[in-house]
Amino acid sequence: MTDQLLPLLKVFGGLSLLAVGGGNALIPDMQRVVVDHYHWVTAREFLDLFTITRATPGPGSTIVLLISQKVAGLPGALAGGLGMFVPSSLLVYVACRAWHHTQNSKVVKIIERALGPIAIGLIFASAMVLIETTEHAILPWAITAIATLILTFTELNPLIILAGGAAVSAVAGFLI
Repeated sequence: MTDQLLPLLKVFGGLSLLAVGGGNALIPDMQRVVVDHYHWVTAREFLDLFTITRATPGPGSTIVLLISQKVAGLPGALAGGLGMFVPSSLLVYVACRAWHHTQNSKVVKIIERALGPIAIGLIFASAMVLIETTEHAILPWAITAIATLILTFTELNPLIILAGGAAVSAVAGFLI
């Protein structure tokens, strides 16, 4: 179990430095490494852990803690957490200090404009990786499409939409 602490620290430390756009942007690489390379969790377990982290308060990157805890218990969660949060925090600190001194530079303005589309693309790639893991039934796709349309074109509270989707899924699961 303790032989996994250094790999956890290295894997999540490396991934944390790539978190342009937030933790969601890491999902494809994280899944590739923890599922396909190290086999720490299965694809289904990864999806389940991802779902749990979205249903609970806190940053989405807490999936790292759940994976690391599964691999090496509490010491694993500590190693994975340190790997995930310390390098990126240090990078952000250094970048913010440099950014503050060069905020009116043309290069900084170009970088700011470029990071938005990059982050959106990375998040879209994350969604595609997660979709590949899900079952390919029509109901989840329909619920997702309807929820997306409602979120896009109304001011309805997302919790109501989430509850509605859960209710439809529960009723369908009971009837089918």
